[in-house]
Amino acid sequence: MVLNYIWIAFFLIAFAVALLKLVFTGDTEIFKTIMDATFESSKVAVMDISLPLAGVMTLWLGLMNIGEKAGAINFLSRIVGPFFHKLFPEIPKDHPANGQIMMNFSANMLGLDNAATPLGLKAMGTMQELNVNKETASNAQIMFLVLNTSGLTIIPITIMAQRAIMGSASPSDVFIPILIATYCSTMIGLLYVAFRQKLNLLNTTVLGWLGGVTAVIIGIIWYFSTLTQEQIGVQSTVVANVILFSIIIAFILGGLRKKINVYSAFIEGAASGFETAVKVIPYLIAMLVGIAVFKASGAMGYLTDGIGYALAAMGVNTDFVPALPTAFMKPLSGSGAKAMMLSTMKTYGADSFVGHVSCVFQGAADTTFYIVALYFGSVGIKNTRYAIPAGLIADLAGVIAAIFICYMFFH
Repeated sequence: MVLNYIWIAFFLIAFAVALLKLVFTGDTEIFKTIMDATFESSKVAVMDISLPLAGVMTLWLGLMNIGEKAGAINFLSRIVGPFFHKLFPEIPKDHPANGQIMMNFSANMLGLDNAATPLGLKAMGTMQELNVNKETASNAQIMFLVLNTSGLTIIPITIMAQRAIMGSASPSDVFIPILIATYCSTMIGLLYVAFRQKLNLLNTTVLGWLGGVTAVIIGIIWYFSTLTQEQIGVQSTVVANVILFSIIIAFILGGLRKKINVYSAFIEGAASGFETAVKVIPYLIAMLVGIAVFKASGAMGYLTDGIGYALAAMGVNTDFVPALPTAFMKPLSGSGAKAMMLSTMKTYGADSFVGHVSCVFQGAADTTFYIVALYFGSVGIKNTRYAIPAGLIADLAGVIAAIFICYMFFH
């Protein structure tokens, strides 16, 4: 229901803004711009997202099937089962979904989006098997989705690479600020969903795991703070890809150990990849067209300007305001937020304060509406309950944290 109202709001606001532009500024091209955006976004949903996703899905669902038959997923399930049982009480401790969720989180933390998405879709599908009401998101699915939208990323490889391309003298100087901001986003998202689901987090299992994760993140921050900018870029890229390929090799070796036909297992799992990618096309088109209409009308620019005027009137430093379009676009569209970030760096400079803030915004959280459309759409969920508000709260926490952190590091 929330998604329905938001989607309608995109169109109504866009129409109102466009009509006002036509009447008061004589912009006769505004409605053509909006219609062009609808056609272009529809094309993007199919050609740039769904079809490439089909290939990636086919690959990783095939590899996941090998891992499942080799026992790797069940092994992970037993390790994380006690912790995940506290966060996902609907999922049995030794259920394969635990291992799949862990694989998805690991890929996300390493910044490996191409691997994380198919792993996440696989986990969502497995949780759907446990879901009693197939059209309504379960508690476990909401928790999983919000932790994904909060976008905990340990190694923001893509952002550092883009900063280098844009001429930054220190491409990796956003590494620690992004890690802190995305950690804040994840923790707020987790706490909010736990509150809504009345989960007890004050127990030794949860506190131990969260404390361990926090300690690991602090250790990573400390280690990378001792490296040069060049070393950070090289080591983060190498480590992420070595870990990912090692997982693939471990699955294959595990399959050989279990004496299964690895090739046949891959083909069997890969067969469902294209079907899943096609299934999400209507959901992606609906969401991306709504976002494109809202953006093309100019409503995004008016929103940013309004916030800037309000903050200035209250005496708040507004140096970060030019970077806000990236923050606004991030929950709506990953590619849109990336474009905003690159545009900001091009306009103000990659190493400017605004350029830094825009990059930290990009890494602080993930694309809430896209993930909702993709993950819930893949299993046919129509009632998202409070998943979207929870995801947006996590996004907001990441944005606020990013602003404060950037003032500490770069202002």
